[in-house]
Amino acid sequence: MTVKLVVLYTQPDDPAAFEEHYLGVHMPLVAVLPGLQRAEAGRLTAALDGGGQTFYRLTELYFADQGAMNTALSSPEGQATAADFQKIAPTGSRMFVQLLDE
Repeated sequence: MTVKLVVLYTQPDDPAAFEEHYLGVHMPLVAVLPGLQRAEAGRLTAALDGGGQTFYRLTELYFADQGAMNTALSSPEGQATAADFQKIAPTGSRMFVQLLDE
């Protein structure tokens, strides 16, 4: 069953510096994760439910199954990506695992 790692980044203190690092350093680390089938990322521009815009950016990483995701995250590439996430993720950023409906 396809599994997706969903990452929600809160509002950074310096959006320009965050974007430079995210696009120039972080996403190239993500791109070489073993078993990664697809990566989607984008900035959130509006909260249509009328609430505050808590989150700034959303990233979705697709893997064939939970085992493939676990292998990717425990690999050297996964460890480098996780370390970089800890460096750039604003406080309150979150990661979720989603099992896609087939």
